[in-house]
Amino acid sequence: MKILLINSNRNKSPMPVVPLGACMVAEAAERAGHRVRFLDLMFAPEPLKAIEQAIKQTAPEVIGLSLRNIDNNDMLNPVFFAGDCLPLLRRIRLLTEAPVILGGAAVSVMPEQLLRFTGADWAVAGEGDTVFPALLDALAAGRSPDQLPGLAWFADDGFQLNAPAREGCAGRFVVPQFSRWLNLRAYKRSMATAPLQTKLGCHFQCIYCTYRKIEGGAYRLMDPAATVASVRAYTAMGFRNVEFVDNVFNSPPGHCLAVCEALARAGHNARLQTYELNPLFVDDDLLSGMKQAGFVGAGVTVESASSAVLGRLKKGFSAEAVHRAAETIRRHRLPCIWIFMLGGPGETEATVEETLGFAGSAIRPTDAVFFTTGIRIYPGTEIDRIARDQGVLTLSPDQMLEPFFYVSPELDRVWLARRIRRAMRENFHFLNGDTFDLPFLPAINRIGSLVGIEPPLWRYTRHIRRGLRLAGVDA
Repeated sequence: MKILLINSNRNKSPMPVVPLGACMVAEAAERAGHRVRFLDLMFAPEPLKAIEQAIKQTAPEVIGLSLRNIDNNDMLNPVFFAGDCLPLLRRIRLLTEAPVILGGAAVSVMPEQLLRFTGADWAVAGEGDTVFPALLDALAAGRSPDQLPGLAWFADDGFQLNAPAREGCAGRFVVPQFSRWLNLRAYKRSMATAPLQTKLGCHFQCIYCTYRKIEGGAYRLMDPAATVASVRAYTAMGFRNVEFVDNVFNSPPGHCLAVCEALARAGHNARLQTYELNPLFVDDDLLSGMKQAGFVGAGVTVESASSAVLGRLKKGFSAEAVHRAAETIRRHRLPCIWIFMLGGPGETEATVEETLGFAGSAIRPTDAVFFTTGIRIYPGTEIDRIARDQGVLTLSPDQMLEPFFYVSPELDRVWLARRIRRAMRENFHFLNGDTFDLPFLPAINRIGSLVGIEPPLWRYTRHIRRGLRLAGVDA
């Protein structure tokens, strides 16, 4: 069959994301014998015109539309990415009767709502590189695909969703030939990193998270030797900066150390980073191993430095573990960014001050600190139930596609916003969502690339913010 795959993501803040999953699906469909045209809208100046041209040139029999995110998870400056798909779908429907199939991480989170919102024919929840080719084969043969794992659709008796398959990782993380599908020069010029996973699945029980829904609760581990091969494949393509996008990079800790040791032994020319370290497993062995493996930056996702809030969030660690991680990090030279989420259940002015006090005193001023406010509520999560029990949320699940955020009823939102602004004025290494929404940030990325500055840019947070403040910009 003739297939048109469209990557709909156009978000470039703070930098564009290479569509790893969509490219894997494209190559899987091609291996299954289908003819695939890939349309990446990331840098398209006129997306609707690009879609029209691609449809006229390929006359597709099936169109796949990839949705990476529903929204930007930012309560202060919300952006509803799913809404951007409606003009695309309307143009597609005007030009062709080919069925439209949704895929991508966003679909795994809210398949029913996205199918109803877009009017697409089918949706693939879970790992599309296995399901999408099977769906194409069924459609080509005139068979019903309704037994395929992870498939979602509307039937006469309502919404249908098959349980997704959870396959092992062996052979899954083959790096696609990105140059066949993407304008790699544009991604590199914008300081995009090459994404890579060492595993799928997550066993943590965080009350707000959707990772378990997307990947399952059991770990499926990638062979460390395959990780090394993937890193080398990226460097052969000209990617120097590789980002491990595991939901938690250092869990299980033994597997993480094995990956680091394999990378250190093999040697490579990549600059590695991750934004998902769990403080529970941050120790000297981990940081030494990461440094030897070639890591140039890491994010520590803690959400809070208050044990009361961490317990309500079911993070699986206490404030003691957060302080212990900070002490360990101070003994090493690996640059870090700490990530906090203020406003969860049980959050009060006292717990906010506890977190801000930790960030100002225990975190090195050479590191960066990123604050988000509020928790994006997804249907079926525990925070969804908590919000309903507290009377904070009354919307039906069908009304929750556009973002709705939880903030502790014990906390005044105006006070919280003012307190964060004051903390940022006092600490140049502090960031929040406003920083990434600066209109000239993409230009800073391009200039940095031209003069040879390497990611992660947050290493220069205090210098950039101080310079912008001197220039009269409230950043």
